[in-house]
Amino acid sequence: MNGHRLSARAALVAVALAAACAGAASAASTAAPSNTARPSISGSARDGSTLTTSNGRWTNSPTSFGYEWLRCGSGGANCAQISGANSKSYTLTTDDVGHRIRSEVIATNSSGSTSATSNPTGIVAAVGNAPHNTAAPGISGNPQEGQTLSASPGSWGGTQPITIAYQWNRCDGAGANCAAIGGATGQTYNATAADVTHTLRVTVKATNRLGNSSAASGQTAVIAPARSGGAAVSVSTIALPDRLVVDNVKFSPQPLGARRPLTGRFHVSDLRGFSVQGALVYAIGLPYGWTRNSPEVATDGSGWATVTFTPTAKLPIRSGAALVVFVRARKPGDNLLAGVSTLRLVQASVR
Repeated sequence: MNGHRLSARAALVAVALAAACAGAASAASTAAPSNTARPSISGSARDGSTLTTSNGRWTNSPTSFGYEWLRCGSGGANCAQISGANSKSYTLTTDDVGHRIRSEVIATNSSGSTSATSNPTGIVAAVGNAPHNTAAPGISGNPQEGQTLSASPGSWGGTQPITIAYQWNRCDGAGANCAAIGGATGQTYNATAADVTHTLRVTVKATNRLGNSSAASGQTAVIAPARSGGAAVSVSTIALPDRLVVDNVKFSPQPLGARRPLTGRFHVSDLRGFSVQGALVYAIGLPYGWTRNSPEVATDGSGWATVTFTPTAKLPIRSGAALVVFVRARKPGDNLLAGVSTLRLVQASVR
């Protein structure tokens, strides 16, 4: 009889234990996954490398995993999802250079989803080289108003592909104090009146996926006017093979008569067409003794020098006579008949 009571009690205990276990299992199945070890990332933090995330460890039997990759600041914070990066692996791009990367793993079961985020990678390093100049840009063409100048990009090292951009700059006569010319961003440039008496440089900017670098050309010669009589330059800037030119002569009164003083105006330019300021002009009437000698006169800011001739009693006053004038223009300090100097004979009518 006692044996029958023990067997019944054992059966009741077994039923109770089974019910308790079933209840525990049921409770477990109603909980979403819980992370017990965060995901980790393997792979090199370098542009172009592939990173792979582990799932980490989870309780409550996840049935599936999802993935997101995050681009973070250099300190590992301020993270944002990377569009389209939702696989277990992610290939780093140039956009990631200078950033840290985290993976986010989303574990899911029938009760819900939970996410866990990895520690950040090291700062993603660039692969390859930004552009660097190995030969300076250059400019070819005639440095004169209205003429077209062309830029050569020079030579560049660095990871290809490299794109090239141009900016033309207007500088002073020595090639300094340069300023960008608005809209002048092509490989060629037409010199304008605003460039006269200035020099030009071109800046070339080379860009690739790793960065950019710029290099400037040497300056052109001073941009000359389209024709003689334009803006004046100092005679101190004139040097061989350039030369001075007496390109215009005016006498007043004309013809000369009654032994009145004769005014001669002489314009000095250079071979490029610039008017020249500060050139020393000497003029004397021929034959000798027909007029009194005058001292050298410096050209003014427009390139003109004015010389007064005082006739003597030897000057014949008759129809068909002519006063021949010897004119010399020189650079101060140059030899009288050498350097950049010029000589010319002109004549004024006498009656």
